[in-house]
Amino acid sequence: MHMSDALLNPVVGGAFWAVSGGLIAYSAKKIREDEDTFKTPLMAVTGAFIFAAQMINFTIPGTGSSGHIGGGLLLAALLGPYRAFLTLASVLTIQCLFFADGGLLALGCNIFNLAFFPAFIAYPLIFKPIAGNMENKGRLALASFIAADIGLLMGASSVILETVLSGITELPFKTFVLFMLPIHFCIGLVEGLVVFSVLSFVRKAQPSLLSGATGQNMGRNIIVPFIILALVVGGMVSWFASSHPDGLEWSMAKVTGKEELEGRTNVITSRLEAIQGKLAFLPDYSFRATATGTETDKNSSVVSAGTSVSGIAGSVMVLALAGCMGYIIRRRTKTHGHA
Repeated sequence: MHMSDALLNPVVGGAFWAVSGGLIAYSAKKIREDEDTFKTPLMAVTGAFIFAAQMINFTIPGTGSSGHIGGGLLLAALLGPYRAFLTLASVLTIQCLFFADGGLLALGCNIFNLAFFPAFIAYPLIFKPIAGNMENKGRLALASFIAADIGLLMGASSVILETVLSGITELPFKTFVLFMLPIHFCIGLVEGLVVFSVLSFVRKAQPSLLSGATGQNMGRNIIVPFIILALVVGGMVSWFASSHPDGLEWSMAKVTGKEELEGRTNVITSRLEAIQGKLAFLPDYSFRATATGTETDKNSSVVSAGTSVSGIAGSVMVLALAGCMGYIIRRRTKTHGHA
């Protein structure tokens, strides 16, 4: 559900850059006010895992479409909404800048769509009331599926509204809704299963992380598995990701006959595209075209190697960025506490 710049005009894209930037600043402020910092180090390892997990597009049977998890709800359940928002913003920023996944103009929209709804709406208003203390397995499963689906559907609806506000007439509102929401409902069911499975593991490995206990340190039994999963999923499992178009591309193809729309060229979008082109050293999670100018065969070992490098490099970059953010916030929290 990563939007491209072709779906937005500069005004809408710029507005959501401002909104997402404000939410990032607000989240950092709330974390600094929270004297309990034991979850902050977990931002790095969970962010790396989500980066790798988002590389895995799974096929939606009978549709010709695929999807990937958003990760916002899982992060919120593990870290709380503010740390979750910052962590997912880190993931989406790395994806955009260095892997050309989602447009640079659209980055604010993508952060808002994928992080705001699960972290600040689905988690506190749906997941927590249903899951309670997460000790009841049935309630945890129900909360995971319902909250994941609603959060993803809200994000998909936001994509539709953003295209309407941008005046993208190639995607008529009613027709776009008809395709976007059902396919993302199916994707949300898979995300709910992932959320439930991971939280069930954490509930056994370190139940204090989900119980709301404070002042504890993250043990190896929770950090090491996330690091290993990130490297294995990003470096190996990503080879087997579905080649079908994702839910957004599939919906656009059903409406317009094309998986991508041609962008409306202007000075802003041209410059942003040029910047992204220079920064993205592994575009679309693969090596650039060969020196002869021909595109690399998607089924070749070069692509498998490029995908592995992308998964590992991206996970490490998110680990570093989210870890640095967490470290800075933690230091400021301690300084504030001693002031």
